[in-house]
Amino acid sequence: MTPDRLRAALRDVPDPRWLDAALRRVATDPAAIPRLFAGAARRCGRGPLPDPPGWTVDEAARALLLTALPAGHAAAAEALYRHGDAAERRAVLRALPLLPIGAACVPLLHDAIRTDDTRLLAAALGPYARHLEQPAWRQAVLKCVFTGVPLAVVDNLAGRADGELAAMLAGLAEERHAAGGSVPADAADLLDRLGARET
Repeated sequence: MTPDRLRAALRDVPDPRWLDAALRRVATDPAAIPRLFAGAARRCGRGPLPDPPGWTVDEAARALLLTALPAGHAAAAEALYRHGDAAERRAVLRALPLLPIGAACVPLLHDAIRTDDTRLLAAALGPYARHLEQPAWRQAVLKCVFTGVPLAVVDNLAGRADGELAAMLAGLAEERHAAGGSVPADAADLLDRLGARET
């Protein structure tokens, strides 16, 4: 994902002049971002974008606002996340891999993973989750299985899944089967693939 791709996706927003002006304003007056970030959904819309899939209009607009900052991206992302509503927090999480922040905002991922909001959990496991240490990442994937979040949202799942995750999934599957239940199909498929990889 790139800012240019998001900008192209937003060419048909209801108020493109507002978005253009907001991006210019943030670039020259970073202190304006909280107000503009909060108003993005009302001015640009909240519907889903066909491309990139999984993004909404307001998430894309808010991500672009963060990328337009001249500096201080990590501090701005943290402040907007801490003071934002659920939609604003999801937008921050989606924006993180687009920002020049290294691993500075990993604490936001930990916070999102701890919540009961499955949409925040899904957003936390996008490309920026590469900065999560493996134990925390495994626990987040397991939480997806527990809460019904499709594993398709987990960035680089095939590349990071390992024997320890397989053992955790196998334990969960055993517990569910003993109770007369089952694990979701995508988790069963992953467990099968991991088992094949071990042999």
